[in-house]
Amino acid sequence: MCDERVMGDEAVMCDEAAMGVAACPVPPRDQCGYWGCYCEENVWKLIEHARGRRRTLRGLYAVFISNDARTVPLWKQKCKQGTDEPVLWDYHVLLLLQHAEDGSSSNSSSSSSSFVYDLDSTLPFPCTLDSYAAQALRPDRDLKRRYRRRLRVVPADTFMRTFASDRSHMQDELGQWRAPPPPHPCIRTEGCVMNLDDFVSMDPAVGCGEVLALEDFVERFRKPAPSPPPRPSSEPR
Repeated sequence: MCDERVMGDEAVMCDEAAMGVAACPVPPRDQCGYWGCYCEENVWKLIEHARGRRRTLRGLYAVFISNDARTVPLWKQKCKQGTDEPVLWDYHVLLLLQHAEDGSSSNSSSSSSSFVYDLDSTLPFPCTLDSYAAQALRPDRDLKRRYRRRLRVVPADTFMRTFASDRSHMQDELGQWRAPPPPHPCIRTEGCVMNLDDFVSMDPAVGCGEVLALEDFVERFRKPAPSPPPRPSSEPR
C-alpha cells in the first residue's frame, strides 16, 4: 500500500520543538494512552486530559487529514520508521495547539506559533507546525493530484461535544476487529453513536469545523491566534 511513488524532492529537515512544561497541555508521549489505528480516539483522550489541566480549550484543535479518494500520504510515521517512505492513510487525526498573539505559553525560540501532537509520528512530541509540515506533511504541489490533502480543523470543545464512534469501521464482515480496540467505552453523545465519516469527509457542507487546503492550513496556523477581546469592566462608571 505504501510503495507507490507519490512525491519527488526530499524535504528540508527542521529543528525540534522545545516547549516549557507549563505550556504543554498533555503529558509526555510515554505517559499518553495510545491505540494503533484509532487516532481519532487518541486525540479525543489527549483533549480530555487537557480539559482537566486548563481553564479553557481555546487554541486546541482536532485536525482530520483526508481527501475525496481517502488516500493521503504522511511521512515520519512509526510504521515506516527507519525509512523515508510515506504511509498512505485513508485518514489521520492529530492535535494542534495554537498560541495567542499575546505570546502566552509560547516559545520565543521558535518561528512557529503552533505545535502538533501526533502519537503515530517519529517526530518530537510536541513538534512545531513548521517542522511537522516540512517533514511529515510535505508540500502538496510535489504530489500527484489524487494524494493531495485537505484538513478539517475542529475546535477541541466542539470535537468533545459532537464526536461519536462505535468503532464499526474497524470490524470486518464477520465482526472481527482489524486492530484491537481501546479498553475504554466507545465515545458517544446523547443523540449519536457514530458520526466519524462526517469528520473524515472533506466536504465543507458536512460536519463540524472548517475544511482547508494544506497550504492554507499551514499559513493560517503558523501564525499566532488573535488574542481574545478584554472583558468589559464590572465597575460602575
